[in-house]
Amino acid sequence: MSDTQLTDWRKHALTLESEVNKVVVGQQSPIRLITTSIFARGHVLLEGDVGVGKTTLLRAFTRGIGGGYQRIEGTIDLMPNDLVYHTYLGEDGKPHVSAGPLLQSGENLSIFFFNEINRARPQVHSLLLRVMAERTLTAFNKEHHFPHMLVFADRNQVEKEETFDIPSAARDRFMMEIPIVVPNDDHIMEELVFNTRFHDVDTLVGNVPENILQFDQLNAFGAMLQNSISASPALRSYVLKLWRATKNPTDYGVKVSGVDMKRLVLSGASPRGMGMVLRAARVNAWLNERTAVLPEDIHDVFHSTVAHRLVFSPVYEMRRTEIAREMLSGIVNSIAAP
Repeated sequence: MSDTQLTDWRKHALTLESEVNKVVVGQQSPIRLITTSIFARGHVLLEGDVGVGKTTLLRAFTRGIGGGYQRIEGTIDLMPNDLVYHTYLGEDGKPHVSAGPLLQSGENLSIFFFNEINRARPQVHSLLLRVMAERTLTAFNKEHHFPHMLVFADRNQVEKEETFDIPSAARDRFMMEIPIVVPNDDHIMEELVFNTRFHDVDTLVGNVPENILQFDQLNAFGAMLQNSISASPALRSYVLKLWRATKNPTDYGVKVSGVDMKRLVLSGASPRGMGMVLRAARVNAWLNERTAVLPEDIHDVFHSTVAHRLVFSPVYEMRRTEIAREMLSGIVNSIAAP
């Protein structure tokens, strides 16, 4: 790929970031990580309370990259078929079938948002995970393709009744888990509450220019981008040490307060997970105008791409967010960067 192509695409990517930051304020870090996932072509888990702007964020990105946006709400009675089709009685009194959220945009489906995915049953998770992996679905005696689809899902973090945790093997399908939190800035908080432009989401999202990027070109560009950003032997060795440390943190002197480190980790990052770390790091390097991955590129994406893949002993699962953060910070601090 030519330097001109890399520069042109980077210009558009940064323009997209800038426009989304005008719509969803105080979320620069999550917006950078979502931009990274879009170019790395990876699915994303979103973590955050209700009403922090996750839907607005995804609608703004979809407007900027083009393609179809679909959303579904997780409920206890949701069935796998509800993602595929709806049944209803027509004016003629006869039953009719219409396309569900997965099929409504056809091959142009760009972003699919599954809100409160842990409210849905495991059978629903199973179908979604298969579609994420294969980007195909057989329905109505026809195979449907979703070549450009990225799945974003969030979990209800507060209520535990009638919820089904996503198993670790399923979490591994997501490239990143990105926290979306309320900005801790008085000016931004005041703007969100009192500035009426943030109260009409449709108008707000409409301020993002359309088609800053072309959604149906992202796969090809993403593949070329991965081949254009190099990783030195020293960097590769460093990443392998980080990987080993996620499996055996005690070997690297990593400690977490109040935790028996010998009992903590049941499973570290997977080969797929570490591959996604490198995919995301290459995009991060490109966005920062570099042609090779540096340790700081790994650090910028390490927590978001690894934390949700760690499997802890059940006694520590209730504290997994804080423990994972402290453990991964300890790993980065314990292993010398090249």
